[in-house]
Amino acid sequence: MDDKTSKDGYVIELRNVSRQFGTQQVLRDVSFGVRRGETLVVIGESGCGKSVTMKLIMNLLQPTQGDVLWNDRSISDRSPRELHRDRLRIGYLFQGAALFDSLSVYENVAFGLTQNTKLKKAEIDQIVVERLREVGLSETISQKKPAQLSGGMKKRVGLARALAMTPEVMLYDEPTTGLDPVMTDVINELILQTRASRPVTSIVVTHDMSTVKKVADRIIMLYPLARLNSGEEQIVFEGTADEAFACSSPRVHQFVYGEAGDRIREMAEAA
Repeated sequence: MDDKTSKDGYVIELRNVSRQFGTQQVLRDVSFGVRRGETLVVIGESGCGKSVTMKLIMNLLQPTQGDVLWNDRSISDRSPRELHRDRLRIGYLFQGAALFDSLSVYENVAFGLTQNTKLKKAEIDQIVVERLREVGLSETISQKKPAQLSGGMKKRVGLARALAMTPEVMLYDEPTTGLDPVMTDVINELILQTRASRPVTSIVVTHDMSTVKKVADRIIMLYPLARLNSGEEQIVFEGTADEAFACSSPRVHQFVYGEAGDRIREMAEAA
């Protein structure tokens, strides 16, 4: 991305962003920014627009209204060549790892390098081995296919692939979904190690409060529009993990402590 950072210090920023699919609105007038080197965690229950927000940041989707900025410059102002160049500086760990099933582990991790650089094969080989080791995997799995890997290994291969391009920004979409508690903590530790080993700005989307506690510098919580009154802001909380757990708002309290609250009654009334 451009070397310039915004006057507010934001590397990534959403300004009054809304996103609609047909008649269904998922995001409404959402604004926030992420500072260089910060780890922002986006929380909220299913259907609140967390993954849609990530895809908007990555330009895999475009806003219905509003603007997404990289280093104080709108994505929409970039030429296709600039957009391609700048997107390569963002690493994305997809919710299900999104490995190419027909490719080996090596080919998956090397994919971005072979498609977007002029590095020699020996240089790519070295990067693949280094990135696999960085996420705690041996090069001996290089020729395995994704179907031969456990869920945790797939996540780590996906992370190695994202890191292979030496990104300035890392996006983690539900990085611990489907993992047991031990492997969840492994992924959380890898997120911390990635931040410690390189100057990277991170955005993590999750509903896992163990991840929130461990990796977040700052949290924002989105709330489903269907459960908001007209005119209510969709971001219902912004602050630290400690502040989230001490928050008196029933919406925030029920989510961070995993309490049903009024949801049972609401579900019964909707049935």
